[in-house]
Amino acid sequence: MVLRQPKQLLEMAERALPEPRGAQVQIQVAACGVCRTDLHIVDGELPSPKLPLIPGHEIVGKVTRVGPGAHRFRPGDRVGVPWLGWTCGECPYCRAGKENLCDRAGFTGFTIDGGYADSTVADERFVFPVPAQFSDVEAAPLFCAGMIGYRALRFAGDAEKIGLYGFGAAAHLVVQVARHRGARVFAFTRPGDRSGQEFALRLGAEWAGGSDERPPEALDAALIFAPVGALVPLALAATNKGGVVVCAGIHMSDVPSFPYELLWQERGVRSVANLTRQDGDDFLELARSARIRTVTTPFPLTAANEALGRLREGGLEGAAVLVPGDSAGT
Repeated sequence: MVLRQPKQLLEMAERALPEPRGAQVQIQVAACGVCRTDLHIVDGELPSPKLPLIPGHEIVGKVTRVGPGAHRFRPGDRVGVPWLGWTCGECPYCRAGKENLCDRAGFTGFTIDGGYADSTVADERFVFPVPAQFSDVEAAPLFCAGMIGYRALRFAGDAEKIGLYGFGAAAHLVVQVARHRGARVFAFTRPGDRSGQEFALRLGAEWAGGSDERPPEALDAALIFAPVGALVPLALAATNKGGVVVCAGIHMSDVPSFPYELLWQERGVRSVANLTRQDGDDFLELARSARIRTVTTPFPLTAANEALGRLREGGLEGAAVLVPGDSAGT
């Protein structure tokens, strides 16, 4: 499924099988999650994507061939591919262990063709083994919603009371990790979204309400997954002294001005950019040991536009996942 120009529907196209070069591996795609970042790319909210582009960066599949410089995986290995698809290894950020900020980074499904296809290639350095307990469809959301959510949660430190603003694919995994660590979780959805609030409560949140509501107790940290800048002052107002508000999306509408009083008393606001391979390793081990459960809605690959539309409307529980073939299996 190919994006020719932003703000246009994806088109089904036939292409030659991508050949693995250097340290790349060729992967037969079994499932690819549909992330809100895909939606931002398709809707033209992220500038300068590779065009034409095959989107998709929550890829799960089997290695079918390896390039001459690839040594980590063999044909038949089940692997996953995340958003961060390549880094230079040489810039100051890479040398400092901050490869998520690499000056020349390449991103799967944005500057590198991704997984809305039945085959793709990826740099083996940025490919991960898939925990055996997850099916292909179940595993797909782990590779962005899970990993980015985990990185955002790390910035909450030892917070006991955590607010999650926007209860979609990332938050439905973060709530499980936070509860596993003993934190208390308060979930915020679109105002009036009762089904979303019930979903959050089923997954372990102790309170759920609209983003226009105050939680019953002040938060120690708030993680914002919804791409709505107006949530920043609302989250600050709900956060205790010394707390932090973490903006976890790659795109957000402008943050409105707000009184300094909301930031006063050592509250902080920070963003999360991409992920590192260490984040990926750590999260996948945690997902395995903590028995994290993903909630998914499979779609045939040919229904990618429908899946994106459902995500745009807020009509999904958990994550949408595309499955190549004639029908969406599990």
